[in-house]
Amino acid sequence: MSTRDPIERYGSWLVAARRRSPLTLEAYVREARSLSSWLAAHGSSVEVATVGDILEFLAFRRASGLSARTMARIMSSVRGLFKYLRLEGLREDDPTELLESPRQERSLPDVIRQDDINLMLGAIDLSTPGGLRDRALFELIYSCGLRISEAASLGMDSLYLEERFIRVVGKRRKERILPFGQEAKAWLERYMAEGRPALEKGRRSDRVFLNRAGRGISRKGVWKRFSELRIASGVDGKVHSLRHSFATHLLAGGADLRTVQELLGHADIATTQIYTHVDAEDLAVAHEAYFPRRGARPVRTGAVARSGVSGDGRTGA
Repeated sequence: MSTRDPIERYGSWLVAARRRSPLTLEAYVREARSLSSWLAAHGSSVEVATVGDILEFLAFRRASGLSARTMARIMSSVRGLFKYLRLEGLREDDPTELLESPRQERSLPDVIRQDDINLMLGAIDLSTPGGLRDRALFELIYSCGLRISEAASLGMDSLYLEERFIRVVGKRRKERILPFGQEAKAWLERYMAEGRPALEKGRRSDRVFLNRAGRGISRKGVWKRFSELRIASGVDGKVHSLRHSFATHLLAGGADLRTVQELLGHADIATTQIYTHVDAEDLAVAHEAYFPRRGARPVRTGAVARSGVSGDGRTGA
């Protein structure tokens, strides 16, 4: 049996046998190493850890205020690790078999209104190559409902500007072809003509969106630029809110759920159904317009009420 680090071997197994995406691999290995380090500090290891050890580790992580969703991801990583150790004969048992994952609360996605999206994008300084990149980048994310990683990793050979299509590889390496709008095309054309050549600085990069060093912009770079834009515009939201807004606005405009599922790259349509929520103001307008007692007056006291006739003229039950 190889003496190579079991966490490193676990990562190789996730790629070869489980075909996990690079982002999932990074998260799972990070959590596995966190567990391994915690166990070592408490005189144990992943090869001999008990159920009690795992519970103490999870309680330690939960105490830092992590959400149920994050805890579920940690639990999934830990489960995968011990499944691997058992398959490889490094353990005879799996201490996570009887552990339950935390129940995740289903919350409504954050959605940015169309007017606020226009306000936010309009706050970008277009006098710099980086500004042109940001306008094209966020226009495309919103126009296609892209994940941050999908936008950051978009290659030149996956951009079909004239046809207004892009080819992206999402979770589980699932490839999909996405159309984008005329507005996104116009800003991409301007970025490709004026912004990208200035950012490239003699380097040859296959990425569409470049940073100031001429390399492909990173996910953290996208987050940072959006955070700065959010502060400058005064519009609240996260960069992933553009993806939520894309789906919500499509459905509000009449798109069917199955189409939105394909555009977002969701494996299960149940994941897409969360976007069928209705805006609170739309609910109020519909209630005011259609509720039958919207103009009802309070029932009057006196002889009429005592006789069993309601204030709107209908006989009581």
